Formats: sequence, C-alpha cells, structure tokens
Amino acid sequence: MTEQSAKIGHYRYRILALVFMATTINYFDRSIIGVMAPTLQQLFDWSNKDYAAITVSFKIAYGIGLLFMGGLIDRLGTKIGYTMSIAIWSVFGMLHAAIKPAFSLVGFMAARFGLGFGESGNFPAAIKTVAEWFPKRDRAFATGIFDASTSVGAILAPFIVGAIVSVEGHRWQIPFLFTGVLSAIWVWLWWKTYHKPEFHPKLSKAELDYINIDSEPESDERIPWIRTFPRRETWAFALTTVTDAVWWFYLFWGAKFLFSQFGVDIKNVGLPFLVIFIMADAGSLLGGLASGALIRKGWSINKSRKITLLVNAIIILPVALVPMIASKWLAIFVIGIGAFGHQSWSINSYTLVPDVFPKKATASVIGIGKMVGVAVSIVADIALGSVLDKAGNTGYFWAFVIAGFSYLAILGFVHLLMPKMTPLDDNLEYITK
Repeated sequence: MTEQSAKIGHYRYRILALVFMATTINYFDRSIIGVMAPTLQQLFDWSNKDYAAITVSFKIAYGIGLLFMGGLIDRLGTKIGYTMSIAIWSVFGMLHAAIKPAFSLVGFMAARFGLGFGESGNFPAAIKTVAEWFPKRDRAFATGIFDASTSVGAILAPFIVGAIVSVEGHRWQIPFLFTGVLSAIWVWLWWKTYHKPEFHPKLSKAELDYINIDSEPESDERIPWIRTFPRRETWAFALTTVTDAVWWFYLFWGAKFLFSQFGVDIKNVGLPFLVIFIMADAGSLLGGLASGALIRKGWSINKSRKITLLVNAIIILPVALVPMIASKWLAIFVIGIGAFGHQSWSINSYTLVPDVFPKKATASVIGIGKMVGVAVSIVADIALGSVLDKAGNTGYFWAFVIAGFSYLAILGFVHLLMPKMTPLDDNLEYITK
C-alpha cells in the first residue's frame, strides 16, 4: 500500500468485499441448474423446450423484478434493499430441494420464478453501492472486482455439484441447500458493516473526500423511477445489456452444448467451466483497469469507456467459430475468450450509468436496462430450445454466430444515443461547465 492510500484509508474495500460475497452466492444459486441440466433432463424426462421453459420462468421474474427492484432500492436505500433481495432469493433457492418428481416441471418453474425475482435486486444494489463508495475514476475497477465474483460462483457450482451429485442424479437436492447458511452469514455482516459513506462512523474524512472527489453534489430529493425511463442515456445503457443473453447462454446452455458436442458430463464439466470463467474473471479485472488507466492518462470518460468497449467487441468476434471447432479444448478456450470480452464489456457498460446519472437514480436505471437484457434472453431461450428439439445442434451454430457479432453492432447504436456521455444533474438536465 502506498503512503497516500494509507492516509486516505481503504474502508470502501470492506464494503466491496461484501458485494463480492453476495454476487458469488447469487451466481452459485443461479448456475446450479445449468450445471445439472443434462442430469436433471434425464432424471425428470424434460425436453429441451421444457428446460427452456424453466430458464424462461427465472428470466421473466428477473425482468419483472429488475423493473421494480431498482426503484425500490433507490427508495429504501442500499442496506435494506440488498438484504431484502438476498433473503428472497435464498428462500426460493432452497425450495428447489423440496420439489417432487411428479411435479418437477411446474415445481422448478415456480422455484426459478421466485429465485429470479429475488436475484433481480443484486446488480442494481451492487452498482449503487459502488457509486456510493467509489469515485468515478475507480468505479470500473471496483465493478470489475465484484463482477469477477459472477465467475467465482459459476466456477464453484460445477465442482461442488460434481462432488455431491452422481451422474444418475442422486443427492441432486443438496446443492440447492448449500447457500442458505452463507446467505445468513452475509446478512449479519452486511447489517454490521454497511452505512452510507457520509454517515459511516468508521470512515475517515480523507477517505470520504476521496470518494466524492469527482462527483457532483446531490440533494436528498428522490428522483422518481418514471423520470429516468424516457432518457436516451437510459436506453443507451439498456442496449449494452442485450449482450446479457450471450452470458446467460454460456451459463445455462454451456454445459448442455459441451455434453452434446463433446460428451462432457456432470463429473467432467468442472475443469472446462474453470477455464472459461477464470478467463471471464480476467476480463472483469483487466477491463476495469484499462478504462480507469485511460482516464488517469487524461482521456475523457466518454472516450475511455467506449474505446474499451470497442476493443472488447473485437476480441469477442472469434466466438462465432465455436460450432465449427472439432477440438474440445480449443472450443473451450475460444468460449473463454468470449467470456473474457463479455465481462470486460459488462463492467464498463455498468459504469456508464453512474458516469452519467446521479447516484440516487443509479439502481433505477440499472433495473430498467437489465430488464431489457432479460427480455432478449427470454426470446433467445425459447427460440434455442425450439430449434434444438427440431433441428438438433443447428441451434448452437446460430447462437454462437449471434454471440460473436452482436457487440459491435450494439456499440454503434450506443454511440448514436449517447455520443458525449454528458452528466445529468438532480433534475436529469445536462450539466454544463
């Protein structure tokens, strides 16, 4: 630690560590079904359309939740809003274990619906926390750190599931119960540790001044959720979340693709997922460092974020070739490149919101934008499940082609909607200096 950082303090990283832990739990819960998908399909005799219906149930609830959770978190505050979110998703996550085989399809759809609604609060609360606790110059890096935990959760899932569940599906209920205790510990730590920076008794004045070094002063007046809806900047961010469909394709359909293409079963999927999601973690961290370094060199926030997004979009292009690759490990590596680029893209797109909007509107805008990504993911799941049942692996071919080329097209539209990334004040009017 440098002398300057020691004088400023680093309490903000304790808060960030709790956001990291919450998002790890979130993605472990979310990833379990994707890892067990081939086994559960055989155990419960689901078709690909049945499995798509289960993932769509999660996403419908996730989308509905995002639309309202962001505004609710802005209204209730991060401390209460985050706690409510993790409590809901933990309860429904554990309820998966109570589902009986005779009602497996309906039961899983209901449990996934509740899980999706609860999990919808994680990212609005997490991004709002980063906006409250970090200056603009550090937000991409801080977002990259906590967003790396999505890969940690996705990595842990196949190893823990593989160690507990047999190929035939024995003990499939246990992984769904795993996160209940972790969630309870997190809630206790969160309530013990979290306050807004300006009211935190353990935060030094030097660190508080650093947190606010490049932020505009804000009033306490609340910005209604509906006022953020018509802003072009809201929809520019929303467009970047269309690529969430690609990430969820890796997460929910990745194990199925590896099983159908290369015969990778539940006992052997851990190592491929480790490779893919460690590369994704690297993208989270390096993407945040890259745009932050450009800002420190004197580049504008607008140029720094968009050049980083452009580089990510170019890196991702080879993913379109995955279905034509005969080597299992080469295909896994190329998917890993796509995951690397996506995570760097994702954390830089998240920071577009607090770069432009007041902190108190951040969760609302994140919720609206992420809802759009979920809606696109729902359509993608329905289409993919239908094509796989009717035409076999042809569905994977088109999924990877879209995954490879979508980022470049989306970035062009984002720039048209938000060419200068001019910040907005408390009245959502442009700040002119």
